[in-house]
Amino acid sequence: MLDPQRTIDELKALRELTGDEHGAQRVAFTDTWVAARAFLKERLDALPVTQHMDAAGNWWATLPGESDRALLIGGHLDSVPNGGWLDGCLNVLAGLEVLRRVNEQYAGRPPVTLKLVDWADEEGARFGRSLYGSSAAGGNLDVTEMRRLKDRDGVSLEDALSRVGITLADAPEARAELKDAAAYLELHIEQGPVLEGMDLPLGAVLGTVGVERHTITFHGQAAHSGSTPMNVRKDAFLAAGRLGQAIYDIAARHGGVCTIGSVKTLPGIVTSVVETCELTLDQRHLDADKLAAMWQDAQDAATQFAQDAGCTVTFGDLWNIEPIPFHPMLIDAAEASILTVTPAAHRLPSGPLHDAAEVARAGVPTVMLFVQSLRGISHNKIEDTREDHLALSVQALDELTTRTMDWIAKGI
Repeated sequence: MLDPQRTIDELKALRELTGDEHGAQRVAFTDTWVAARAFLKERLDALPVTQHMDAAGNWWATLPGESDRALLIGGHLDSVPNGGWLDGCLNVLAGLEVLRRVNEQYAGRPPVTLKLVDWADEEGARFGRSLYGSSAAGGNLDVTEMRRLKDRDGVSLEDALSRVGITLADAPEARAELKDAAAYLELHIEQGPVLEGMDLPLGAVLGTVGVERHTITFHGQAAHSGSTPMNVRKDAFLAAGRLGQAIYDIAARHGGVCTIGSVKTLPGIVTSVVETCELTLDQRHLDADKLAAMWQDAQDAATQFAQDAGCTVTFGDLWNIEPIPFHPMLIDAAEASILTVTPAAHRLPSGPLHDAAEVARAGVPTVMLFVQSLRGISHNKIEDTREDHLALSVQALDELTTRTMDWIAKGI
């Protein structure tokens, strides 16, 4: 009853409809995104499901079951500009195929309710705020903050939402959609090189890592680059450069990742020693204590390097989210499901954030499956996954759905 090849064919059809020579163009709330939604709706119309858009703009398809307790399968059709053909939409179209199988097996009346959701604006590519739709459903959306957001053309998020029939002020009402949610499943491409490096097609995801983002600003003294001896300079960039190496040691020591993503110098001219150097630091770890230790180590190192260079340093906060572990029983079920379709599985954390994180934060038992990404590349038109691995991922999601439905039914 399950046809993974149909999912692959639909992914290719969606690529033809919503992509160009530069990649996927399904940026949230654009005409192309609306076309992608229509593509999904047309296929859902063939099933005995009810469909609706919630107050935040998430699209729901519900197959009622013997119980109101619901298993949710989710993903996102939106993409980054010039994105890959699988990021987000694999989740939705694989979930559609599972919905078809469940409907056929149970003649339209499964033991528990099954819901497929296309979350609105997971990527945050246009307005800079990721996980918009799922955070609204999860109760973590600040409407006042969202009203300030504009895209690079000056269009506000509020106006972009209004154009597609969504009222920003009403978005928090989407919280009602999780009222009967008993579990949430999400399939996603890995977007990294771990599974490919292990020659494994699939992995069970332990959770999404915590993220700390900060600014680190070194303050030195501007001086003429020709007349100032090296030993008397107060060079802010010297301290910054040393920190650039140190974060690799910090990451290795704690088993996390650290990234200096941007560097800004003042006065920023070739004939002056750097007076001010501002860095942005992104740190990620699945363990909250180790994440906190990495940030403390970075501050300690920066303070020492500033002192060595005759400078001072200040720290600023950008954004943070705590580590979000997934449900232990569902992680076990995900691994067992993988092992029904392939001989080996691996458990790994997710470095990128996903809608699953917001659903888990809301208290819904959650897990994700990862399928291998070739070259570990995503958010790029060359993003790809072997077709046989895509087929295995649909089969594993289907098996996980069966196991999770049984688990929900036994708990009723």
